[in-house]
Amino acid sequence: MTLMGRSTRVGIHAQHVAVRTRVIAINLVIAVLEPPPLPLAFDTLNIISLSHSRDATRENIETATRLQASYRQRMETLKPQVITETVEVTGHVIDSPTLAMILDRILASGADYRITDIDIGRTNLDQSHVVIDVSASEPKLLEDLLSELHAHGVNRTAGAGDAELVACNDDGVLPDGFYSTTNLPTEARITGRWLKVELPEMDCALAFDPASDQLRAVPMHKVKARDLVVVGERGVRVKAPERARDTTNFEFMSSDASSEKPKEMIVAHIAERMRAARAANPAGRILAVCGPAVIHTGAGPALSRLVRHGWIDVLFAGNGFAAHDIESNVLGTSLGVSIGDGAQVTGGHSNHLRVINAVRRHGSIAAAVESGYLHSGVMYETIRRGAPFVLAGSLRDDGPLPDVITDVLTAADTMRSHLSGVRVALILASTLHAIATGNLLASSVETFCVDINHAVVTKLADRGSHQALGVVTDVGLFTSALASALCDS
Repeated sequence: MTLMGRSTRVGIHAQHVAVRTRVIAINLVIAVLEPPPLPLAFDTLNIISLSHSRDATRENIETATRLQASYRQRMETLKPQVITETVEVTGHVIDSPTLAMILDRILASGADYRITDIDIGRTNLDQSHVVIDVSASEPKLLEDLLSELHAHGVNRTAGAGDAELVACNDDGVLPDGFYSTTNLPTEARITGRWLKVELPEMDCALAFDPASDQLRAVPMHKVKARDLVVVGERGVRVKAPERARDTTNFEFMSSDASSEKPKEMIVAHIAERMRAARAANPAGRILAVCGPAVIHTGAGPALSRLVRHGWIDVLFAGNGFAAHDIESNVLGTSLGVSIGDGAQVTGGHSNHLRVINAVRRHGSIAAAVESGYLHSGVMYETIRRGAPFVLAGSLRDDGPLPDVITDVLTAADTMRSHLSGVRVALILASTLHAIATGNLLASSVETFCVDINHAVVTKLADRGSHQALGVVTDVGLFTSALASALCDS
């Protein structure tokens, strides 16, 4: 006899057969040579014992019943054990790729799912709510999968309880198993109450301060001994990522970055988002993150206009951007190339060094402005307006300028200190500073990344900044068009 492709020896011994008395008592002994890889196609064995017959013995009936129970128990051990946990996700998950991505990741991991409840928002402004049973054959597989999905707004529904708090033993060292944050809106359940993290930031820990009753995202180097830190994901929930939504939003802005999109419409949309952010909250600020190519492509004057007209409130950049901005406005070159005609200037390769040296002699960029040495440009307009700026240094910097922060931890902490109230971020032709800033920004900050290189504008989203929208174009043309849209109206 063959069951499910496996050879099985079946021995049947008729202990008692009495047809005339309608009694059948069969002692069926099954010896399975090899356990089948899958459960057998049947899970019951029909052993008929008509106990009301006068010829049936109690021994036969008990033997048949015992063997039937033994067979069923054997079949149960052959079935794969399935672990199921119920999760939920809330947000704009139906009219965005979020839900499809979640379900695809479940299947790709080797797990399975069943949607048990779904409440779809009626308009594109309404959120949806989905409840999903996620099943896996191994506990570790399920746990790893749910941890991955948690970063996309998927939360466990049952048995969350309070988040576990563990005190740090040393400065700058987190407890084992600490909760690693995302930049999504985050809450943790502390003493029966859900506390909100005011400034979410990815790759941090969650620290609870009993004195202020506040929950904060804290980078590793900032924790102190005895700080209470959340361990594990239980009692923590995040909101699914979403982008700004309004009835006039262009659909093409929510697709992948592409160089084939109409740039005039994109510039008009970004300008409108900047106006909307300012109108919704006059105290809301707009951040610009700039690379040296902004100056090399001739976008410096247009960016200066945006600062002068109040459309840029905070500036993040590096030594290169500031040095070439000053070089272009003092000596008329950028990397030794004439801004006017694009020709290489004799000896121009050292021009940036000469302006760095001059500013170092003044002691700061602000002092160079005050003395009249620097009389125009992005740095000039930023200082004249009193807008904060952070120049974060790197190993390859020349000089550097005296305002450059050369300690990376200090630079990152200074950038953090200027992010409160930022509603829109423009990232212009920058890779390293773009990634550094993206790591600090909450997902609620509308982020637009502009670069001629397609790989740069997609890098932010790949590293967890889900809100970043890419524009593949020349940053000089983009910035000039944006300045015209905002400053000429």
